[in-house]
Amino acid sequence: MTDSAFDDVLQANRTWAAGFPHRGATAPATRGLAVLTCMDSRIDPLRALGLDVGDAKVLRNAGGRLTDDMANDLVLATHLLDVRRVLVLVHTSCAMASKTDAEVTAAVREGSGLDAGDHAWQTVPDQRARLEADVARLRAEPLLKPGTVVSGAVYDVDTGLVEVVVP
Repeated sequence: MTDSAFDDVLQANRTWAAGFPHRGATAPATRGLAVLTCMDSRIDPLRALGLDVGDAKVLRNAGGRLTDDMANDLVLATHLLDVRRVLVLVHTSCAMASKTDAEVTAAVREGSGLDAGDHAWQTVPDQRARLEADVARLRAEPLLKPGTVVSGAVYDVDTGLVEVVVP
């Protein structure tokens, strides 16, 4: 049974699966890389970084933030999935860097009538400072596999270029 709201993507999936090109791909990251980035649909981390399916673990959330869950997943990736490098990749024109928690709460209320109270949305008033702090926090994570290299970069959604800002 399908939900008509998803018929378009399910049909596209059937077409894609008919010639599925990744049969037999392995779980470890073949390039030893994990990318933590934003859920923004303008970012295609594999293409932007010259990667293919299986080359890297890609983790996404609003703002490309190092949350506790993301740190946990990256620890697992370094111990179980051959990740030796982590790139924290934020981007220009990010909604999480251009709004306050209060503005997001107001948008939720306006869009749904729901009261989000004082929910912490983890907006980012200074994106580069937050990127530096997230990289420092991950580097200091005691369970991260020793020797893991962590860097931070900014993806420009208008040019496609990536600039390393935390080497």
